[in-house]
Amino acid sequence: MTRQRVLVVEDDPAIREGLVDALTFAGYETLSAADAAGGLSSAVKADCDLVLLDLVLPGGDGLEILAEVRASRPTLPVIILTARGGEEDRVAGLTLGADDYVVKPFSVKELLARVEAVLRRSPERPDEVNEIPVPGGTCSVARREVVFSDGAREELTEREAELLRYLAAHAGRAISREEILQRVWRINPYGVDTRTIDMHIARLREKLRDDPSEPKAILTVRGKGYAFAMEAAP
Repeated sequence: MTRQRVLVVEDDPAIREGLVDALTFAGYETLSAADAAGGLSSAVKADCDLVLLDLVLPGGDGLEILAEVRASRPTLPVIILTARGGEEDRVAGLTLGADDYVVKPFSVKELLARVEAVLRRSPERPDEVNEIPVPGGTCSVARREVVFSDGAREELTEREAELLRYLAAHAGRAISREEILQRVWRINPYGVDTRTIDMHIARLREKLRDDPSEPKAILTVRGKGYAFAMEAAP
């Protein structure tokens, strides 16, 4: 199973290193940044599942980073870590979209519990999926191959397999084209032509024998995006 990755944005070396050590011991992968510029770059571009974000940072304010993250990665969980525990600061952070707010000093045990709780309800990282049912057959993600009951086989490209895996891992949820660009293509979706997603979906349906006029696996959700309608096995 892929380990979840936490980005720690904290300027105090002792606190930053302590958090990294505690998260690593708890089984997470970690990234870290010591200032606003590094924190913003990593939060927007790096492959991470959650951000622990200090508010007072060299070169900028943590709330500015939070606003940028919400604009470019709206589903990425962010937990604010700060000594600024006043009601006004808490309200500002939560209003901008923070998932939780932890005031220093805090216990490592409590923080890890909050990290686990926030990650449990986050859509950022899908569950691992190995076998995906498709109309009349099954797709093996590892082999990037669809095997049909009549013995026919269809090979998927790496991008097609990753797209199908992401949709199947979030079966039943409408996923926007912007989220697909962000989480599968791993690019900032803003200003990008999303028609490339529609073309990939069309090719994927063709390979899956999923009739676009009456799809059974990949449904078009008008005004939102696409949803996978079949139940995938872990």
